[in-house]
Amino acid sequence: MIVGLTGGIGSGKTTVAKIFEEIGVPVYIADKEAKLLMETSGEIRGGIIELLGEEAYTGNLPNSSYIASIVFNNKNKLDLLNAIIHPAVKKHFKEWYEKQKVPYVIKEVAILFETGSDKECDCTVLVTAPLEDRIKRVMERDQVSKEEVESRINNQWPDNEKIKLADYVVNNINLVKTKQCVTTLHHTLLAKSRPV
Repeated sequence: MIVGLTGGIGSGKTTVAKIFEEIGVPVYIADKEAKLLMETSGEIRGGIIELLGEEAYTGNLPNSSYIASIVFNNKNKLDLLNAIIHPAVKKHFKEWYEKQKVPYVIKEVAILFETGSDKECDCTVLVTAPLEDRIKRVMERDQVSKEEVESRINNQWPDNEKIKLADYVVNNINLVKTKQCVTTLHHTLLAKSRPV
């Protein structure tokens, strides 16, 4: 069973993914794998350079700040970049998933609903947190301005849209409560994944 895990930037979906990992659930972090594929796949690298220019790479490594500065202010370029990366990540995930011998796995995707990737999951979990907390977390984590964080948030769907589509919601405000919520959810998902 594939459980899609998502949440807006700064909501704490990585924290929730780590809690699932600690319980023993295999977790696939799509963004992390996408970055690795951007570094290792000549095909992806060629496509990105063609789309964004030579400056998109420094040596063999993607120039993340340059790429972000373009795509977060240009919806069309962001869509084209996703069209280069997403099919490769999808194929990589499929290969990874086929090797797992567990009741369920977590597939963590930042823009799960926006890309329609939720349709490839058996159920979905949305991580939420108050907007002010999210902005503060990202400013501290990425050392960026409030405006930059707000620009990234505006590229994602608002939580009230995603809540309508999610099967489960984890409110990530207090770590102890979040852990309790994930543990309860784990038992629910185990029960759901067992053949009746």
